[in-house]
Amino acid sequence: MKVKPFIHDDFLLENDAALRLYHDHAAGMPILDYHCHLPPNEIANNAQYPNMTAVWLGGDHYKWRAMRANGVAETFCTGDAPDWEKFLKWAESVPRLIRNPLYHWTHLELARYFDISDRLLSTDTANEIWDTCNARLREPEFSCRSLITRANVALICTTDDPTDTLEHHKEIADDPSFTIPVLPAWRPDKAMAVESPEAFNAWVDRLAEASDTDINGFESFMKALGKRHDYFHEMGCRLSDHGLESIYAEDYNGTEIEAAFDNVRSGQMLSGEQVLKFKSAMLYEFGVMDHASDWSQQYHLGALRNANTRMFELLGPDTGFDSIGDFQCARPLAALLDRLEQGKNLARTIVYNVHPRDNAVLATMMGNYQDGSEPGKMQWGSGWWHLDQKDGMEQQLETLSQMGVLSRFVGMLTDSRSFLSFTRHEYFRRILCNVLGKDIETGLIPRDFDLVGQIVRDIAYNNAARYFRFPGTGTEID
Repeated sequence: MKVKPFIHDDFLLENDAALRLYHDHAAGMPILDYHCHLPPNEIANNAQYPNMTAVWLGGDHYKWRAMRANGVAETFCTGDAPDWEKFLKWAESVPRLIRNPLYHWTHLELARYFDISDRLLSTDTANEIWDTCNARLREPEFSCRSLITRANVALICTTDDPTDTLEHHKEIADDPSFTIPVLPAWRPDKAMAVESPEAFNAWVDRLAEASDTDINGFESFMKALGKRHDYFHEMGCRLSDHGLESIYAEDYNGTEIEAAFDNVRSGQMLSGEQVLKFKSAMLYEFGVMDHASDWSQQYHLGALRNANTRMFELLGPDTGFDSIGDFQCARPLAALLDRLEQGKNLARTIVYNVHPRDNAVLATMMGNYQDGSEPGKMQWGSGWWHLDQKDGMEQQLETLSQMGVLSRFVGMLTDSRSFLSFTRHEYFRRILCNVLGKDIETGLIPRDFDLVGQIVRDIAYNNAARYFRFPGTGTEID
C-alpha cells in the first residue's frame, strides 16, 4: 500500500469542513507580509544562493538553537565549518525534532519549494536532498525575487533603522521588472538606547548625517527624527515597530528629558530612573509621530534577549540566545496607550507578546482603546517568536475569539530572515481553517461556508490590506 507523504494537500486539516475552508477560501489568497527581516539588498540584487546552507541555515537562529540543544558544536551553527557539513548536522538534528515546529517547517519548505515530499530529511537522505536542492537553486526560479513571486506575495515590509538610506528599497521601486512592493518599516529602538552612551552617541551622529541636521539638543534630535520619519513615509512606509522588554510609561517632564539628553551626549551614564523616563518620552513621541502620519504601530514585548553573555560577546545579537521574559505588561501598556488616547494621538496599534501568560492580558487590553473609528483599530498580534507554532497559534486564535473579534484580525507574518519562510502563512492558514472547521463540525458555529469562508479570506489577506493603508494596496479579494 502506498504511504501518504508526510506533507500532503490536507496537512493539518482534520475534517471535511477544515478541508473546504482551506482549499476553497485560504489557499489561493495572496500574502501580505507586513513584518519580516528580509535583507532588501538581496531583493534589489535578486540574489541567488549557492547551496541549501546559504539559503536555509545562514542567519536562522531558530535552527541554530535547536542544533545546539541536539549537541551540535558551534562551528556547525555559526562557525567556519564547510557548508555541506553544516547541512549534514542539520539533517542529523531534524529527526530529533519531532513535535518541534521546525520539523513541520523544514518539510513544508522542502515540499513547497523543492517538490520533496516523498522522503524526510535525515542522515540517510541528506546527500540526495543536498544535491537535488542545490541543483534547483541554480535555476532562475530560485532567485530571491522568484521565490517571493512563487509564494504569491503581494507586499513585503522589511525592518529598518531610521538612519538607513533605504537605497535598496529605492532600487526595487525603480525596477519595472519587479512589481511587488518592498516597503521599509520604521524600527527606532536605537533612538531610545541611552543606557549605553557610547553606542547611543555614535547612532545620534549617524542620525545627524542622515537627516542633515545639527543635533545640539533634544529639540533638534526630535527634528532630525521627524525628518527621517517623513523620508520613510515618502518611501512608502506606513508602519513602525518597537522591540521592547516592556512598555515604558514613567511620568516625566520636558526639562528632565532635555537634561538627560544633554548628559548622555556629554558621555555621562544616566541613572536607572533617567533611562526609564527618557525611554517613556521617546515611546510617546514616536506614537504621536505615527498617528500624525496615519501609520500603524507595532510593539513586540517580553523577550529576554542576549541572556548568554559569553555567546553575545562572541557572536552578537539575534544568534539564538533569547528566551521568554517575565516582564510587567499590563500596567505600563495601559499607561502609554491611555496617555496617547487622552491627547487623541493613538494610532492603529498591534501588540505582540512572547509570554503565553500574557495572552488574555493583551486580548482584553486592546478592547480598552477601540474607539469605533474603524474595525479592529487595536490589534492583539499573531503568535510571535517562541509562540509562532501550532499550539501558540491555536491558543492565540482561541483567546482572541473569546475576548476580541477574530473576524477583524490582521493575520500572520513571517518575522523571518529567510526567503523560504513564506510557508509560515500557509501553516497559519491551515491551523486557522482547522480551528474553524472543528467548530463547524461540532456545531459551535454555523455550517455556513459563505460566512465562515469570508472570515478566512479576511484574516488571510483582506483585513491587512485594508488596515495598513500601504500605497498601491488595499483592495479586497472576495
